[in-house]
Amino acid sequence: MDRQELMELLLSWITLSIAFAWDINPVTFLHNLPYFLIGVGTVFILHELSHKYTAHYFGYPARFMMWWPGLIFSLLFAIVTNGRYIFAAPGAVYVFGHPSVEEDGKISAAGPLTNLLLAYLFFLLSPLSPLFLFLSKINAMIGFFNMMPFYPLDGSKVLAWNPLVFAVILLAFIPLL
Repeated sequence: MDRQELMELLLSWITLSIAFAWDINPVTFLHNLPYFLIGVGTVFILHELSHKYTAHYFGYPARFMMWWPGLIFSLLFAIVTNGRYIFAAPGAVYVFGHPSVEEDGKISAAGPLTNLLLAYLFFLLSPLSPLFLFLSKINAMIGFFNMMPFYPLDGSKVLAWNPLVFAVILLAFIPLL
């Protein structure tokens, strides 16, 4: 990962964390921010890196590329709705080359599968701390959302590759929502 990609990933992570934690009350916002930095870190960073390194596994160069309009809109939407609704489109991992439908489906499934595994892991740890239940829920919600079968979301590419895999991944999120 080069310095530019790392900076874009970190800026996206921090911006999304601020959007998720947003509250007009500064005390509440400052209280929530560390939780969302941790939560968004597990959801977003590991999700995107899973795509990147799965693409590398198949021999394709890939990198995270930030999308400025998405970052700005994420913050503005959070401010206008006082954090009730989040629009999270900070960027994506771009795969260079021409993966087959199967490779693209597997690359796309990697992010939500990472969220699914983390969601179940954190759920199992939730009796130890409410933070783990929070981490389980946020991973489940974002992973489930990413599995929606609408382009450019991951689910559309997984469905195009293998409808059964799509259904299994999508349904595996439901008990955690």
